[in-house]
Amino acid sequence: QVQLVESGGGLVQAGGSLRLSCAVSGSTFRFNAFAWYRQAPGKQRELVAAINSGGSTNYADSVEGRFTISRDNAKNTVYLQMNSLKPEDTAVYYCSDSEAWGQGTQVTVSS
Repeated sequence: QVQLVESGGGLVQAGGSLRLSCAVSGSTFRFNAFAWYRQAPGKQRELVAAINSGGSTNYADSVEGRFTISRDNAKNTVYLQMNSLKPEDTAVYYCSDSEAWGQGTQVTVSS
């Protein structure tokens, strides 16, 4: 059974940075693609960034150039480096392998 555990969320001022981590267990990690999603209050969950097994990435237009997704196959961990944060980035951030989901980590950006 695949388990994903997110960490690294918190409260940050606009313009600041955070790095989210997603620790994955029970998976053939290096063969899988992973993605970060987010859900703000009253809004639908949206894709933020994705990375495939070969390391290719794609991003939502709203975070392109500010966020970077990466993976460490030795540590079975996926990261989301978030820079130049904006209040509209406030949301619960989730990690997924397209079937399993983590519990989410709250990111709050104050203006």
